[in-house]
Amino acid sequence: MDRDTVTRVAKVARLELTEEELVSFHSDLEKVLDYLSVLDEAPESGSFNFNPIPVEDVLRDDVPVQEHDPAVLLRDMRTYQDYIRGPLL
Repeated sequence: MDRDTVTRVAKVARLELTEEELVSFHSDLEKVLDYLSVLDEAPESGSFNFNPIPVEDVLRDDVPVQEHDPAVLLRDMRTYQDYIRGPLL
């Protein structure tokens, strides 16, 4: 990163830096960029999964089952042609 870039970034950030601050920030930003350059050596991955543990579908497929006989359930209810009658409004 050159000094002109630091000046442009300061201008965009609306910072009025003195000459000493420009030199200081230039030095600091160079150190940060050098430190982060280690990320360039990291191996690339084909997937962009941010979760360290793979997320898998562990639920079973739903199988429709009729557990109760409808005739037995409707036997003690007030029904009309096998429809449950609710209160009249």
